[in-house]
Amino acid sequence: MPDEANGLGTEAVYQRVREAILEGEIAPGSTMSQVALADELGISRTPLREALRMLQSEGLVDAERNRRVRVAPVSARDLEELYVMRVTLEAEAIRLAVPRMTAEDLARLEGSIAEMAHFAQALDYRRWTVPHQAFHRGLTAPAGERFTAVLTQLLDHAERYRRMHIGHGPSAWATKDHRGILDACKAGDRELAGRLLAEHFARTAFELIELLDPAHDPGLLRDTVGDVAR
Repeated sequence: MPDEANGLGTEAVYQRVREAILEGEIAPGSTMSQVALADELGISRTPLREALRMLQSEGLVDAERNRRVRVAPVSARDLEELYVMRVTLEAEAIRLAVPRMTAEDLARLEGSIAEMAHFAQALDYRRWTVPHQAFHRGLTAPAGERFTAVLTQLLDHAERYRRMHIGHGPSAWATKDHRGILDACKAGDRELAGRLLAEHFARTAFELIELLDPAHDPGLLRDTVGDVAR
């Protein structure tokens, strides 16, 4: 049922809080009471409790004592685990997807790259991220709906780190990697597409690990990328 105070039901509150976490509106690692969280986001407490349970199951928040909520922190270890999962699943999904891609699928991917380049030139991240997400979803959609559901969640969770990457340097805006992946898809080379995608993810992750914790050894990610390349 919709919340009486603002018309928002549990699903809408869940989406509102989730967006605030992923976009950095609520800082990683911050702790606050449910009352303070509701006030800050302009939502009421009744649907917030259920929404927080949903976010906890997703790994974005931790419930603490006295109705306090802690937003999952960012860290080199968490980043590495996230990208190990993305490399493993998305590289396999694209290998399955390539033989099933239609001319229309490839045209949509071309359109996404063109939009990304346009918004990158304007340094408009909010608009850039829409075709960027569409590109990655489009690469693997022909592999099936279960892949899409899991990979979409991983893509969303990477948003907090992607925002850090965008602020770190111009390489984060580049579409060269995306072009190479798409060219491999057009050529029907499923193995090359999977390898290029894995290398693309690894390049981003390694740069961010260096930023977050230069002492962290991303051996797990290196091994995973190596497995994909073999």
